[in-house]
Amino acid sequence: MASNSAGSRGKTSSHGSAGSRGSKTPPGSAGKKIGDGPAAAKPKAAKPSDRLNPKTVDHFSTASKSQTAFASLYTNGGVPCRLVHGSVKHKLAWDTPPENLPFDPVLVTLAEGLRETVHPYTLVSQMGFKEMMESENAGDKAAPLLHKIVPPLRAALCHANNEVFERGLSGLMVLSDAVGPALNPHLKNLLMALSKRMMDKKYRDRVTDALQHLEQNGGKEVLPVIKGKVPTYSSIFG
Repeated sequence: MASNSAGSRGKTSSHGSAGSRGSKTPPGSAGKKIGDGPAAAKPKAAKPSDRLNPKTVDHFSTASKSQTAFASLYTNGGVPCRLVHGSVKHKLAWDTPPENLPFDPVLVTLAEGLRETVHPYTLVSQMGFKEMMESENAGDKAAPLLHKIVPPLRAALCHANNEVFERGLSGLMVLSDAVGPALNPHLKNLLMALSKRMMDKKYRDRVTDALQHLEQNGGKEVLPVIKGKVPTYSSIFG
């Protein structure tokens, strides 16, 4: 009888202890982690336009490391324009009209920015360079600065990133249109990059178009220079 009583007390004690421990955990809560509840903070969803806003670019992330000083200058207001986001197209809003800006350092800074690979710097540098080169008397203002503009332009043309090369090519064409023969002494520094891309079927037509721009704007004296670097080029003058 004593043995049965002890066993009974042992079972009761064991069951009571298990029940006591189990009562501290609400039903259905097993396996849940902290933060699974409705009150848990959810990360703020990024807007599609955030990547075009310099204030939302994380300058400390690996992906957004800039290629030049252009990014910090633009973010800190050193470039007198800002990108205006449109539903279809984006445009630049200038604090001062491009024709009234000092081409040194603004145009030189934009030329350096052509090597950027992070938005919005890619758009701002390309659009800004083009709009300044198309402003009134741009050729007269840019010609004395070619020794500063050509090196970053050449760096963009030599860049392995296709989009950077394309921006460099567009920049070269608008520069040639503006300064004309003044660019001739600098062509040897630019044509090597074009000759390499000429072998790429994807860019053959675009490079040919750029070479034709250089020849047309630079005159017949440019042809021997082009042929020296790109032997397959055919003159537009026949």
